[in-house]
Amino acid sequence: MIECVDTRREQTISENIGLVHSCAHRFKGRGIEYDDLFQAGCMGLCKAVDAFDPQRGVKLSTYAVPVILGEMRRLFRDGGAVKVSRTLKELSLRIGRAREQLALALGREPSVSELAQAMELPEEQVVEALCAAAPPLSLTESDEDGGGQIDLPADSPEDQLADVISLNQVVEKLEDKDRALIELRYYSGMTQVQTAARLGMTQVQVSRREKKILGILRQQLL
Repeated sequence: MIECVDTRREQTISENIGLVHSCAHRFKGRGIEYDDLFQAGCMGLCKAVDAFDPQRGVKLSTYAVPVILGEMRRLFRDGGAVKVSRTLKELSLRIGRAREQLALALGREPSVSELAQAMELPEEQVVEALCAAAPPLSLTESDEDGGGQIDLPADSPEDQLADVISLNQVVEKLEDKDRALIELRYYSGMTQVQTAARLGMTQVQVSRREKKILGILRQQLL
């Protein structure tokens, strides 16, 4: 039973790792290395997954984003970086090499379970090492200006839960296409280019529409 629960936890973390990349990109170029932001965000994601209660009426992604951002903001307050053990760094390098080999053999990116099987390691250990590794370039490249984003001011998931619920309720009232755009951009961590492809729009159209929607959200949240 415990093993089953751990497997679900690892899968949930793996499925939502894009949220960490999306949040880390908001702070890119502000004095903290992307790798350190990513590692802090992974810690936040793990905390959010462990503390998440679906009975509160919010999605996991909605709950996790402020927790992830809170961990990243702590880096700026503390003025330091997330420390990673030498053992974990070495493991992340080994997994990185195995990942490249598997990608060539499979013709696609391997899953966490495939990496774990190839390395003969528990999936949880692979996820931890991947969080410590440098993120793939394809997940961090962006042609967007990065402006107009809403940062949820959260240090504690419990203290800020009311704000998160309020945001979720406002988003739910948007028109279907606008809601889909916001969910893809901020909850699924997609770039504007990816969102445009999903919604049948151009990147410029997504950028303009996104700024307009964010303005609406700000007004309704004040």
